[in-house]
Amino acid sequence: MSRSLKKGPYIDEKLLKKVLVQKQTGSNTPIKTWARASQISPDFVGQRLSVHTGNKFVEVYISEAMVGHRVGEFAKTRTFRGHGKVTKRTMDKT
Repeated sequence: MSRSLKKGPYIDEKLLKKVLVQKQTGSNTPIKTWARASQISPDFVGQRLSVHTGNKFVEVYISEAMVGHRVGEFAKTRTFRGHGKVTKRTMDKT
């Protein structure tokens, strides 16, 4: 279910404040964030975020195509290691 239009998009206030300060200073260090539910606003474009996955931080560069999506969509929390391996059994003839 989507958020109501009356409320507007959910953008974490602390994260937005950090991005705006970084834009003014012009530094390009990644911003650490745990706010995976926050939506990406047009102000975020061109910034680097370090998004927490649960045990480490994944660095994400924000582009124009990401606007409107959630921050957590671009930092996967699970690692796919493949389906079960098939092993062949050899029959011993005795």
